[in-house]
Amino acid sequence: MRRSAAVAVTLALAALQAAPAGAAGAAAAEPSADSTSPAAEPLFRITDERIQESSGLAASSRHDGVYWTHNDSGTYGPQIYAVDEQGRTVATVDVVGEGVEARDWEAIAVGPGEDGEPAVFVGDIGDNFHGGWPSIRVYRLPEPRDLADQAIAATTFSFSYEDGGRDAEAMMVDPRDGRIHILSKEVAGGVYAAPEDLDPDATNTLTRVDSAPLYATDASFSPDGAYYAVRTYWAATVYDAADGVGGGRVVDRVPLPESDQGESLAFSHDGRSLLAGTEGADSPVWSVPLELPGAEPGEGGDGASDGPGTAGQGGAAGAGGSGGGTGAAVLIWTGVGLAAVVIAGIALLARRS
Repeated sequence: MRRSAAVAVTLALAALQAAPAGAAGAAAAEPSADSTSPAAEPLFRITDERIQESSGLAASSRHDGVYWTHNDSGTYGPQIYAVDEQGRTVATVDVVGEGVEARDWEAIAVGPGEDGEPAVFVGDIGDNFHGGWPSIRVYRLPEPRDLADQAIAATTFSFSYEDGGRDAEAMMVDPRDGRIHILSKEVAGGVYAAPEDLDPDATNTLTRVDSAPLYATDASFSPDGAYYAVRTYWAATVYDAADGVGGGRVVDRVPLPESDQGESLAFSHDGRSLLAGTEGADSPVWSVPLELPGAEPGEGGDGASDGPGTAGQGGAAGAGGSGGGTGAAVLIWTGVGLAAVVIAGIALLARRS
């Protein structure tokens, strides 16, 4: 999303806050764009002139202090870059293999491959036509042991959503079992789980398991899989993943530094902080500390604004469920209608290449 679109969304959310309280909660309002974690500090800047659209970020499993990133589209072809904590590119990997192309790369993650060894997953999951692509793809390649410029063959997996095509920019891979999760980028977004066993010769179905925050732009599991985090343009929310994805309680929520086009998120190597990046030349990557021990769960009426909840209950739709009376439902659905009208007016601005 371009900066003008982000500003428009912020204004829209401000308008929603003027609606009835129940409606604003149902619309999953986020903090204003100028909210910044006071403890956040830039860890490094990506200085490689080739990396102008850093859309994803993932901590290396094999190399401490190294993070994988990539461009949004294929100016330099299908490539991923290993960047150290001084912002220097220490390796460039050409991703090759049948079906590999850089159509709309939006996310990257590290998790176990088929053999249990560390693998890099690249999400070719963007869809500016909001369902125009018949399928999306994820490329899985072994994470290199040596940080050197090289070409690595990837396995291509194709996916389709069980409830129709949609745009997405967020993907995370569970380090415990390698299961892929993709989060759609929309008003009533969803968290979709891939099958446990993937078939490279067929189109694998993504099943909705939870709701997602308004316009999720990235997501990540902690290194041990105990937590996962979802970011938007404004904030990141951390969830307990002890029982997997779906219905996990909120354990921390932090505003993110203002940026032109904040699209990347990763846990640090020790899992104690989040790294948040943005597109653009010489783009900063911020370190945002977390307070996970003793955090209070995200419960109550603002659960929708915290992002994912129990599947079928989170987000705007779930807010009008059996937990409230008819009057509350009217307020909620009034807010949902208002949200739909406002967001529809800026939907074109929200599309990006």
